[in-house]
Amino acid sequence: MRSPSELRSWVGTTAKVPGAPRRGHEAARMHPVLKAFVCGSISGTCSTLLFQPLDLLKTRLQTLQPSVNGSGHVGMVTLLFKVVRTESLLGLWKGVSPSFARCIPGVGIYFSTLYMIKQQFVPDRSPAALESILLGATSRSVAVFCMLPVTVVKTRYESGRYGYVSVRGALRNIYRSEGVRGLFSGLTATLLRDAPFSGIYLMFYLQTKKIIPYDQLDPALTPLGNFGCGTLAGILASLATQPADVIKTHMQLSSEKHHRTREVISLIFRDYGLAGFFRGAVPRALRRTLMAAMAWTVYEQMMSKMGLKS
Repeated sequence: MRSPSELRSWVGTTAKVPGAPRRGHEAARMHPVLKAFVCGSISGTCSTLLFQPLDLLKTRLQTLQPSVNGSGHVGMVTLLFKVVRTESLLGLWKGVSPSFARCIPGVGIYFSTLYMIKQQFVPDRSPAALESILLGATSRSVAVFCMLPVTVVKTRYESGRYGYVSVRGALRNIYRSEGVRGLFSGLTATLLRDAPFSGIYLMFYLQTKKIIPYDQLDPALTPLGNFGCGTLAGILASLATQPADVIKTHMQLSSEKHHRTREVISLIFRDYGLAGFFRGAVPRALRRTLMAAMAWTVYEQMMSKMGLKS
């Protein structure tokens, strides 16, 4: 009969036998870039599900006709009740399927690309302000290009103007009727919106984190500190890139009419004036700020659990 010490030694040995690896051991062997992708995808899933209604309201506000209520101005709360009244509460989550199809792999691509580039160029220190802008913008550009066709479908779902049945069917329909150009409509405007947003966001986020004395902070409060930094960074980045978001939305909803960015800019200014470039700013700022803050908070916590520095 084995003694307690012998049993502990025997259990520890058998746990390492090939062919019966533990789940934690398998996770430990995962490539760091793949870990970053998984962490990013999970954080994207959580934030997308929670904040999809704000994205839908933003899209609807940006595309309201100027004849509504005389001036074309409709408040976010008024539109919220209208959607719930005419499309039910679940109507606020219209377009969540393409949002998942875009954000789950898209956020994963962004974080894994960011991790890979950061490890290549600044592996042992926090990036400087300009480096943060370049890292964030480059990583987001890669994710935008990969996921833009699904973004076009998501925008059209949320607008309520198209009767697509599925993401795959919508992609096929757009390709047949508008070609590859339709699938990548609004690419320039999307890059002008998302690349600066991610660069500005990452710069403010990392610079703000340097102010917080994390070494003196209760570890349980670390996620709250990260979320606060993310919220401030998100507000500043959202306001700076709002006009590009309005232009992108109009291009993706009427790509058969407006192929050039400057044509859409002229159209928006003619119909809505300068204020038209900031339509939907409140729901977008809320969504982008809260979504980015949550995504980064969840991502950093998960990376920390996996033993990696984000």
